[in-house]
Order: sequence, then structure tokens, then C-alpha cells
Amino acid sequence: MNILETIVSELRGFLGINEALKIIQSGDYSAFLTFDGIKSAIYPLIPFLLIFEFIAGLIYKNPHTKVYKVNFLLYILNRFISRFISIGVIGFVLANFQKYALFQTTFTWYWLIYGYVVWEFSHFIYHYLGHKVRLFWCLHSTHHAPENMNLSVTYAHFFLEGPYADAIRGTICILAGIHPELLFFIMFIDGTWGAFIHVGENFVKDGRLGLHKIPFFGKYILSPTDHRVHHARNPLYMDTNYCNLLNIWDRVFGTYQPIHDEVKIEYGITRKMDSGNLLDVYFGEIWALLKDISKAPNLKTVFLYLIMPPGWSPTGEHQTAEVVKRQYFESKSDFAKNLKSETAAHSNQS
Repeated sequence: MNILETIVSELRGFLGINEALKIIQSGDYSAFLTFDGIKSAIYPLIPFLLIFEFIAGLIYKNPHTKVYKVNFLLYILNRFISRFISIGVIGFVLANFQKYALFQTTFTWYWLIYGYVVWEFSHFIYHYLGHKVRLFWCLHSTHHAPENMNLSVTYAHFFLEGPYADAIRGTICILAGIHPELLFFIMFIDGTWGAFIHVGENFVKDGRLGLHKIPFFGKYILSPTDHRVHHARNPLYMDTNYCNLLNIWDRVFGTYQPIHDEVKIEYGITRKMDSGNLLDVYFGEIWALLKDISKAPNLKTVFLYLIMPPGWSPTGEHQTAEVVKRQYFESKSDFAKNLKSETAAHSNQS
């Protein structure tokens, strides 16, 4: 395969049009009515929306150049690495844990509801740990590094985060009896929505999509705005909205945070970094962890650096998200108290 063919192949892969092209070339358009055919038609949606979003940014003279550049390089880097490292986590989980499942579901609508609730719980657990355990944050922080929100952020991941996420999510779901076919269907829906909720203001200004005006959807469906809040480094918004589509477990565990017009979202992470530097985005948190470990006085401290939240210090001078949020509310006094009460009221009335 020559260079031009490789470029075309990679471009088709990025756009997600390979399967759709095969159906078109076969002439059997009825294949689009099958589940695989529907997937092949939906897969290109996010890449093409990303292109339209980028064009809109150029028109609005707000191109997010640095974000698109770094995220494109991350996509290429991860594609390159994945050619040499292939970790079949879901296959491993199926082969080793399915026999221990509590029971076995079938591919029906009522088990789909059950399966999605379980999946969202597993996603919450993985995502929560990604923010609260520093070693896992080193894998997840790449996704939070961009200082603007757009669809390219969905491609900004450390290459080991996927296997780590699927190990947790897959194990919980399989042990909970979710049939593999049902699990893959849920992962497809969740992956598509999970990509879309990264859409930026250049393309969709009000990311609530009108869902907040619909009683059920306003309470239980997480919108792009909710996910924008999750990507904020503002103390009010830090470590909230971990769920992906169903807003159940954030409400159960008290981590749901609606947006407030008084507090404009500031994207990125709190560590001083160069978000336009690929190495800093990809390895910056790992390097910071290694520097802390090198100064640790003993093995216990090394271990604690690995498992405690980002910002933990052996001296007790913590700067974890929990501490930062508490200091924020204390410093803002009445204003912060009003925000807290408004958030509680929103949660109860939605």
C-alpha cells in the first residue's frame, strides 16, 4: 500500500464510512435497515459534525486552532500506538467473568432499560475513579486538558484509558448479567451520545438542546451543557456530572451540578500547563506524579500518591478538588450559599 492509499484509508477510517461504502458498492441498500447497516450510517455522524463545527468556528472567527491541532495529533498518536498494542479487554472479561454472572439477560426492551442503568453505573464508577485516584487521573487528564470545548475533544484520550475504562465497565456489566450482544448495543448508543455531548458553542450555542423544558428529559438526560460543566475547572463545577446519558447516579450520589449563568465555564485543568504542547497534554500529569514520587520519604507515601486524589499532599496541605471547592464556598459566602441552594432546588424540582 502506497502513501496515498494509506492516507485515503486513514481518512475513511476517521470519517467512519468504510462499512457504509461497502453496502453502497454491493448495491444491496436494504442492508441499511439491519442493525449493522444502521450503525454504519450513524458512525460518520460525529466526524462530519466535527468538520461542520470547525467550519463554523472559522466563520465566527473563533477557530480553537490549538485545540483542534493537539487533538488531531492525539488521534494520530493513538492510532499509531494501537497498531502495536492491542488489548482485548472486553474479550478477556467475557471469557473469564461471564460464567460468574448473577443471571443472564436477553435482548429485549425491558432488559435494555436494566442494562443501561447498570452500564451508566459502571461508567460512573470508572469516571469517578478517573477523577479521584491520581494514577487514573494521569490517564484521564488528557481528555480534560483542552481549553475549549468542541467535538475534537472526544478524540483526546490517553491510549491506556480505554482499556482501563472497559475493564471496569465491562466487568460490572457482565457480572450483572448483561448479555454481550445487549452490552455492545448499549456501548454503541452510549459511545455515539458520549461523542456528541462534546459539541461546542461554535456549533450549538445552547447545549441544553431544550431538554431542560421537558420534565422527564430535563431531569434524567444529560445534555452537552451538563458535560461542558464536567469539563470546567471552576471550583463550583469541578468533579461533577460523571454520567454520560442517563442522569441517575449523579443524582443518587449528589454529584450533579447544573450550569449557572453567573459562573462562566473555564475549560481545562488546574495544573499550569501548555495545552498546545502535545507532550505536556499527553504525559504532563504522569511526569508531575513521578516528580512527587521521587520526593516521597517512604513507600507508604509513594502508595498514597498513587491512590489518593490529585492535589493530595503528605504534609496535609491538600489542594484536592474537595478542598478547593470548600475554600471557594467559604470565600464566596452568601453568593456561594445562594448557588448551593439554587442547585438543590433545581435538583428537587427537575
